[in-house]
Amino acid sequence: MSHRSSTRAAEKAAAPRETEDLRKAGLKVTLPRVRILEILEKAGGRHLTAEEIFKELLEQQGDIGLATIYRVLMQFEAAGIVIKHNFEGGQSVFELDRGEHHDHMIDLDTGKVIEFVDAEIERLQKSIAARHGYQIEDHRMVLYVRAKAKA
Repeated sequence: MSHRSSTRAAEKAAAPRETEDLRKAGLKVTLPRVRILEILEKAGGRHLTAEEIFKELLEQQGDIGLATIYRVLMQFEAAGIVIKHNFEGGQSVFELDRGEHHDHMIDLDTGKVIEFVDAEIERLQKSIAARHGYQIEDHRMVLYVRAKAKA
């Protein structure tokens, strides 16, 4: 299959949103990029490792190697399509960057990632930065938590 026909096949396989997202980011529409983006879209806000994406592709009979998945995820991160997190435990996880700020809580016992938004915390962070003569440009907050023991 020629490069041009493989690009056309990828575009045909892609939903309009994935194609548009890749083009907006300045990336060519290729089958690996489309498949990985589809998996991230279907994750429903779950944070996925490259290995989880690889397993999902295997279940779909996808023939995309783990090295390609890592390479595509790094391209997606550089293009602003995904955000990479390195939570406790050291394994990188990825989530789609839809431009909506949120913070995270990580359950230390289960590894569950809980996203949350709290206007009061955001105001407090801005106030603290201002008191020190700064303005927040960006931030990430991660709380490492354990479920309370039931009485």
